[in-house]
Amino acid sequence: MTLEAESSDITSPRRKRTLSKKSVLISVGVAIAVVVIAVVSALTGGNVTNGKLGSTNELVGQRMKNFSLGGLNGGEIRAPWESGRASVIVFFASYCGPCQGEMPEIAKYIRTNNPSPVEVLGVDATDKRSSAQAMVKKGDVTFPVAFDPKGVVISGIFGFDYVPESVFVNAKGVVTGVHLGAIPKNQLANAIRSLKAT
Repeated sequence: MTLEAESSDITSPRRKRTLSKKSVLISVGVAIAVVVIAVVSALTGGNVTNGKLGSTNELVGQRMKNFSLGGLNGGEIRAPWESGRASVIVFFASYCGPCQGEMPEIAKYIRTNNPSPVEVLGVDATDKRSSAQAMVKKGDVTFPVAFDPKGVVISGIFGFDYVPESVFVNAKGVVTGVHLGAIPKNQLANAIRSLKAT
């Protein structure tokens, strides 16, 4: 009897440790799966145009507030719709991998395809100025870029938590579409065409 009791006392802690290790492994597995899903979603673009994806769905059809930000390389940049111009607003940051691939492609498209009267505007969000300037220079970005280091416009007005994002706004300041993630050139072209027609 004594031996069985001692044996039972010896194995009980081992069982507890085994269950604890299993719980930790399951928790780690779930956490890794969530991170992988988030990364894959961000890298593949997560396209939404009038879709249902949290606050982005609420943006479509909404009139946006005017804003004023310092330009990445100086000066002041105001919301294009304040002066009656439709616009494509591209939110990005130098630390964002998909943005690093997207910005040179957008810049090249804009240089070779006149978007006028639609204005294309970059907004560098929650970033370091020097890093953003280097990225814009490397990508040969010639359209205006506003600097939003505290996320006042990206988070406070548009309600985004991460970059890249593209928002299409008509001349009256009403959002006509949203694209989450890096935008393919054909979708950018279609969005600009649609804005020109309004």
